[in-house]
Amino acid sequence: MREIEFSPLAGGCPVGTSAGVFDGLREGQDAFYSTYGKGFWVLTRYADVQAAFQDPGLFSSASVNALDPEPRYRWIPEMLDPPEHTGWRRLLAPHFTPAAVKAREPRVREHCRALIDAIAARGECDFVSDFATPFPSVIFLELMGLPVERLEEFLTWARAILHGPPSTNPGRMAAMGRVTAMFAELIAERRADPHGGRLRDGLLSDALTWTLDGAPIPDDDLLAFCLLLFMAGLDTVTSQLSYAVWHLAAHPADQRTLRDEPGLIPSAVEEFLRAYPVVLPGRKLTRDAEFAGCPMKEGDMVMLPLPSANRDPAAFPDAATVDLRRSPNRHLGFAAGPHRCLGSHLARAELRIALEEWHRAIPSYRLPHPDAPREHTFGLLGLDTLPLTWEQPADGVE
Repeated sequence: MREIEFSPLAGGCPVGTSAGVFDGLREGQDAFYSTYGKGFWVLTRYADVQAAFQDPGLFSSASVNALDPEPRYRWIPEMLDPPEHTGWRRLLAPHFTPAAVKAREPRVREHCRALIDAIAARGECDFVSDFATPFPSVIFLELMGLPVERLEEFLTWARAILHGPPSTNPGRMAAMGRVTAMFAELIAERRADPHGGRLRDGLLSDALTWTLDGAPIPDDDLLAFCLLLFMAGLDTVTSQLSYAVWHLAAHPADQRTLRDEPGLIPSAVEEFLRAYPVVLPGRKLTRDAEFAGCPMKEGDMVMLPLPSANRDPAAFPDAATVDLRRSPNRHLGFAAGPHRCLGSHLARAELRIALEEWHRAIPSYRLPHPDAPREHTFGLLGLDTLPLTWEQPADGVE
């Protein structure tokens, strides 16, 4: 067993650094033990990460961050194990089916097109702040039935929660408290007046009618559920989309391929999900077990790094290369097992529509200077900024 003082908290590195780090750690070892902080195991191989996702009896979601083995919060349903987790998934599933997502696509495309057309004439933008952040965030707020005019306030809270150390971080806990207080106020308002106001048709209002095992859901559980959706809806697609467009800006041949063959965009989305996954999930051992050749103990934390699993050459030929035509592509970008991302259909639709509409209006774009943008790696990978330039708006923009 190899021990390494490995930390996933090194922020401010050039984009792509984290992938290279995981590639190096995976060479010659299926797993290792990081002595950083309180210590945790790290699985490096696709097969082992997939198996861990699919075995919630051994790998519990009671803690989902390897650096925070005793969290002071419980995000629902992410931090639940079956069978409790299963009941919550049944309640949520109708809002995220392929049919439900397809019904939302016209609004997603309308919003996407309006944002891009407002940017195209400028000849430059910061892709993260000007597009990748407001595009999925507004769609999420509309889905939830939350006030879009408070987006900037919500984003400030989301960054404090997701982009800082997971433990011993008073700013993170304070932001969670603000989000919870906001939802408590909205829940009270909607219970007092369930049929009034312009935001009464969203997922939040629907959740107030749910029952589990024949009983209404306690307010504390509702608030934990709302907190989780708030975090998931305001960051993950933004990060995934930013990596995809950074890659295309830095690799003109791939950009040209999508411009010439827009029918490849769905395949490209899958490859970007494989090559640039943004989540570093954790699990907690429920009992002593030997796994991936390691003597793990009950209560140990285990990191399941998607950037390592998805670039494992044993699972993907030429794994370090982005191949927009890759098939098959059974990546773990949305994890696997009972906790496979419930919002995957919506995320895929948003990513596909964004790339379609961006290349419709701005078919050729580039990075304005050779310095790579910086990525943050506090458990959720992402870009803080992505400057882009282009010569002029495309001819024939609708």
